[in-house]
Amino acid sequence: MSEEAKWYVVHTYSGYENKVKANIEKLVENRKLHDQIVEVVVPLHRVLEEKNGARKEVEKKLFPGYVLLKMFMNDDTWYVVRNTRGVTGFVGPGSKPVPLSEAEIRAMGIDLEVVEIGVSIGDAVRVTDGPFEGSVGIVKEIHEHKRTVIVNLSIFGRDTPVELDFTKMVEL
Repeated sequence: MSEEAKWYVVHTYSGYENKVKANIEKLVENRKLHDQIVEVVVPLHRVLEEKNGARKEVEKKLFPGYVLLKMFMNDDTWYVVRNTRGVTGFVGPGSKPVPLSEAEIRAMGIDLEVVEIGVSIGDAVRVTDGPFEGSVGIVKEIHEHKRTVIVNLSIFGRDTPVELDFTKMVEL
């Protein structure tokens, strides 16, 4: 496929955004559609909330009721997404999927640039944040658009693949 995957928007039942994301990702895995449905995103933004006099930063959905998909549109991918539990349809005239323009994508705060990360597959890294902080592992996969890496960490004496954000680790 020489052309680039495009971003599409699907409408979901309210509150089902994360479930739809998980369902689509599971279908992509089961049907081996990684090369056709590239990324599934529920855009979030950080807001300050005040509760019981304490201010706290929380993540909220930027577009409640919507999930963004970077995919190649064809009959198979349309069918898989459209028939995912919780999806009510694609955004577009008459439910005909219309890809987002680059300007719309940028306006939504989606970074189109591929981020360069200073590690390669096989490099040793140390986790700097989260439940595995301080653990050391080996990079097995790099997902630049998701800004994550899969690192094999030794957990209870077993090599376990863990997905980490680029910002949560440093190269050794």
